[in-house]
Amino acid sequence: MTTTPSPERLLLDEMFSPRLADSLTSEGHDVVAVAGHPVLAAASDVQVATWAARDERRVVTENVRDFVPLLATVEPPLQLLLTSSRRYPRSRQNPTPLLQALSTWLAAEVPRATLEWLP
Repeated sequence: MTTTPSPERLLLDEMFSPRLADSLTSEGHDVVAVAGHPVLAAASDVQVATWAARDERRVVTENVRDFVPLLATVEPPLQLLLTSSRRYPRSRQNPTPLLQALSTWLAAEVPRATLEWLP
């Protein structure tokens, strides 16, 4: 008997617009944005990572330097989905490439690693 992986729940780091979270949520995904969040908007990276891990959410971030080291320190275990502003430039005029990439990634029912790069 095979099991289907449970749907990913995401927390978009502060560099991403809450509109991106709203768009993904309207597609039926469970996505929260740090930007505009009543508690997380002023939180440190460690606090964001800890909150995400406790809420069983994968952090989506471009901040590789600060978040990857937290994989070894945050309990419960932290999960990351890393992205690049070179590959997916943040743009209010055209958020579509990043939105499509995240939507496709979320829709794929495959086993996930603790640390992944958005293709």
